Amino acid sequence: MTLGVLDSKQIGHIRHFDNLSRQAPNDWSFMGGKGVSQDDFGGYRFQLSYMIYALALTHRHRLPAAPGLFQPMIQRLVERLLEPEVWLYWRDVSRGGSVYNAHLAGQLGEEWDPVVRDNIMYSAYVQSTALLHDYLFASDKYAQPGALTFRHWSFFWGGNERKFEYDRESLNEHLYWLMVRNGYIGVACEPNCVFQICNQPAILGFRLHDLITGGNRAEEVVAGYEQAWSEFGRLDDSGHYNMLVTEDNKTLFGNTSGIPWVDAWCGALMNMWNREFVHSHYPQQVNDFLRVGSQGTLFVPSNPQREVMGQVVVSDTCDFGWTAAWASEMGDSATLSGLLDHADTFMAPTQMRGGLYYPRNDTPEDKNGNRTEIEPMSGNVLLGYARLNVPDGLWKLYNHPWDRSHFDEPALTAVGRDVEVSQAEVLDGALITRLRNTGCGPENMVTFGRILGRGRWKLICRGEEMARVDGASLTSTTERLHARGMDLVMQCVGEEAETLVWEPQS
Repeated sequence: MTLGVLDSKQIGHIRHFDNLSRQAPNDWSFMGGKGVSQDDFGGYRFQLSYMIYALALTHRHRLPAAPGLFQPMIQRLVERLLEPEVWLYWRDVSRGGSVYNAHLAGQLGEEWDPVVRDNIMYSAYVQSTALLHDYLFASDKYAQPGALTFRHWSFFWGGNERKFEYDRESLNEHLYWLMVRNGYIGVACEPNCVFQICNQPAILGFRLHDLITGGNRAEEVVAGYEQAWSEFGRLDDSGHYNMLVTEDNKTLFGNTSGIPWVDAWCGALMNMWNREFVHSHYPQQVNDFLRVGSQGTLFVPSNPQREVMGQVVVSDTCDFGWTAAWASEMGDSATLSGLLDHADTFMAPTQMRGGLYYPRNDTPEDKNGNRTEIEPMSGNVLLGYARLNVPDGLWKLYNHPWDRSHFDEPALTAVGRDVEVSQAEVLDGALITRLRNTGCGPENMVTFGRILGRGRWKLICRGEEMARVDGASLTSTTERLHARGMDLVMQCVGEEAETLVWEPQS
């Protein structure tokens, strides 16, 4: 059965991710939220990482024969994840002094290395996104020494450059031993605070590393994690996910006040290894958060700002976006459709350079009580993630890895920036692609790989034969297609999508 064709909104989200990935170094246009210093849940690290996750899920489940579309985007986003502006918050946060670790203020020095201790809310994303890249594209790019290097120098601050060199192997090993030393309960985010949510990406990373190199560390970590958390329980007395436990005195913080992002974020991620449990508790949990809008849409109300330590907390909670992502992973199409309809009706969907996003709006609701507030994490990333994901998308990625034969199948191995790909899959040995020239610029070439030199093929377009391949020989009826080495390069012309099918011949 075919995987089908992406619709215009799904294509628009991919293009928006691509646009953001191409911004100049330290250009964070459209990505700034209400919080300051990258402390909160709308920080750049989360936006970048979940763009990568969304692209990975789309490649795995919807466009598996288009590595040339996804690999450059994911590489650019990983490089952005390493930029200093993404991780310099850790220099200050590492010292403690927050609501959960105020007693540590003055005991901890500032730490410049953003992955050496705690800070799993950043390090696990570097680990898992680098491993996602290398797994999806059968690559060792991030296995090279120093491939994941954090560096910063400023002449205003003086002193030597700060430079911390890692790669996928050393970082994965480091996080594993942090887990072990902490009794598998998890690694802290800010000092002393072990969040359930932020340790899920590390587990994904361990699984991906196992798939690439062999071993069973993910299985070991999950078993240890289950045992460690059995002392506290995954859920609080209200049936919602426990949020965090402190390292020093094992104080547990639940979600009895019903904060949507706690359940939604945790459930969406934990589903990858704990599917039955997550699905069984989802209906009751999500129903506590949903409201019906004036036009029959669904939304999650904006939470009132909290006051902590005598100060009003200004931050992005991303409740709406995370609930949509959660519903997509649960396969709850009714809830997902209701939330996306609400966004399309009340959250100003915007087209920019071919990309679709929902711009930041700090106004909580309109005169009829419909939520209008949306932050960049939801508007740039999470609503696109939800629209592109499939039911149990992370679970399938985690539990049903690609066979090695996938990487020998014909595929789109390079895609020009001005080409839109709405279908790319191999069905019964045939490569099926649907392509469109967006008319936005001159980068309108695509490359078909793993066809030349691999038997006999016929290219069909609009029911007519366009070309034949016999071994390493190409015979074509169009000047748009030619051989370049062992690749077939084709120009996409016109702005009407065309389906191209490479059929193997006996």
